[in-house]
Amino acid sequence: MSDNQISSRRAAGILLHLTSLPGPWGIGDLGPEAENFLDFLRESGQNCWQFLPLGPTLAIHGHSPYMSTSAFAGNPLLISPDNLLRDGWIAAADLADRPDFYQYLVRFPEVSDYKGKILAQACARFHATARKPEAFSRFSADNLWLENYTLYAALSEKFAGRPWFEWPDEIARRHPEALKRAAAALDERIIFHKFVQFLFAEQWREFKEKAQERNIKLIGDVPIYVALDSADVWAHQDCFQIDPETLRPEFVAGVPPDYFSETGQIWGNPLYHWGTPEKPNFTVIHWWQRRLRRLAELVDIIRIDHFRGFEAYWQIPAEAETAAAGGWVKGPGAGFFDKVAETLKDLPIIAEDLGTITPEVEKLKDDFGFAGMKVLQFAFDGNPENPYLPWNFTSGNNVVYSGTHDNETTVGWYLDENVAEKAKAQARQAANSNGSNIHLDFIRMAYSSIAALAIIPLQDVLGFGSDCRMNHPGSVERNWAWRCAPRFITGEIGRMLREMTAFYNR
Repeated sequence: MSDNQISSRRAAGILLHLTSLPGPWGIGDLGPEAENFLDFLRESGQNCWQFLPLGPTLAIHGHSPYMSTSAFAGNPLLISPDNLLRDGWIAAADLADRPDFYQYLVRFPEVSDYKGKILAQACARFHATARKPEAFSRFSADNLWLENYTLYAALSEKFAGRPWFEWPDEIARRHPEALKRAAAALDERIIFHKFVQFLFAEQWREFKEKAQERNIKLIGDVPIYVALDSADVWAHQDCFQIDPETLRPEFVAGVPPDYFSETGQIWGNPLYHWGTPEKPNFTVIHWWQRRLRRLAELVDIIRIDHFRGFEAYWQIPAEAETAAAGGWVKGPGAGFFDKVAETLKDLPIIAEDLGTITPEVEKLKDDFGFAGMKVLQFAFDGNPENPYLPWNFTSGNNVVYSGTHDNETTVGWYLDENVAEKAKAQARQAANSNGSNIHLDFIRMAYSSIAALAIIPLQDVLGFGSDCRMNHPGSVERNWAWRCAPRFITGEIGRMLREMTAFYNR
């Protein structure tokens, strides 16, 4: 597993979720603007494009990509109407009533309604013209996860979006005859959801090929947990700590008090039923193998979110008011990665090792050769031994970030009155700067470090403030919605990045 090094040479990339791309459809997608951004990356000397998880999202969770209804399916909102038109799945008349979408934020209800209508029109044409029947049949046969996901999606519609554990008991508990009757009754909607996933797969394949043509590596994100109301938990209840009587978890996932929250965070995800080192639950292991294999089909590098949860995870009573009521429980550790080693092979892994990190977590990461993360916004606390200070990096097998999707933008951090002036002064001293272009200072510090890979959020490349932040941990207000207008992604910005990457040999 020591071959999982993140990069054989110094490299650089940008963090930008696909939904944040510009474009006329209210949300970024896999269409022309994705190809334009690949061109921007190539022309600006970048090697990697990192984005957030790709699964379908739920309004009840604020469309967080970390609370998806499936660890295997693609988000239908990422399907490009432009490409559907080009490929003959819809007609120009189908797009004639496009709303005048707001371009700076994703307004998810409007986008979901509009794209749902477009996808329904594409599916109607699929039925009417019988185009690509062999490709669709092959896709359906090759992706066994589709059966559970599409039945879950159809049932969720039938029961008006109620979570699976509130469905009729025989369906919630997956009695075979009840599932067979439901599948027969919902056949039309099941085919629709399969077709939508087929479209996503077709557009993603083209997108990945275009990235490969430009020598851009795609970095995908795998959340350690899945949403309670998801096809995964419904279909694999024996993998999760679910009370067999109530079908609800007694304990849920989260994190203790940390940098982001004084009381910690309750995420609400069900915890895995890992078993014990002596008697591991191989059902969970096999599910994870399939999950990693699926993501490896889509991307070149995988970032494992909340990696420390494999060594020990924070278990919170489901009825607790704050995460502070939780406690640490030993995770599956090295035994898990030994068992999925064949699935990973030489796939580069970024272990999100932020938060409460112990020597045991570091050992687990290092023993398998996974790259760690270094976030510059965490560096300036006055401690000369702070591990996030660039001169304290002890290994090149790291990915350095100015900030992540959970952080304030760098300009927002610098202007935040809650950030100690002492921290800002230390950052200025580290950069030998007056702070007037603090975002560029952070990029230079990241690029000049020994980390093999430097990833900068696009908001920091552009010097944007706090109104462009992607996520506020512990809050559901205005998260995941930021979009970049096309006028900001300029040749001048590309030249600046190209000169910096060349200067720092990235």
